[in-house]
Amino acid sequence: MIILGIVLLVAGFLLKIQILWAIGIVVLIIGLVLLALGSMGRAVGGRRHYY
Repeated sequence: MIILGIVLLVAGFLLKIQILWAIGIVVLIIGLVLLALGSMGRAVGGRRHYY
């Protein structure tokens, strides 16, 4: 999700499409939150680690 968020951010910036920029920010933040929760040892969605 983190990589997808970065790709959407770059695509939105280069193509000047605001909706891609906004979706990229949201996906990036969700990916970082899931990564942080997984690295703390909390089970996220039934998984101990989220990749």
